[in-house]
Amino acid sequence: MARQSISLTQPNDEWLKSQVSNKEYSSKSELVNDLIRQARNQQRQIDWITTKLERAEKSGFTNDSKAQILAESKSLLNG
Repeated sequence: MARQSISLTQPNDEWLKSQVSNKEYSSKSELVNDLIRQARNQQRQIDWITTKLERAEKSGFTNDSKAQILAESKSLLNG
């Protein structure tokens, strides 16, 4: 496993420490790896949506642009 050295802001470091002290994670490394996995999964979902939007846009299914559809999807997801 690769070792890295990173600098954190004080609020972020405190949050990481609280997650470990609350027994949510056994270490900061475990938590950071989990956050990265979540971000990668989110990026895969965004890529999938983008591909679907591009296909729909090219098929003439909608007159809305990719940016308009993505903005509307994000607003619906964020409530």
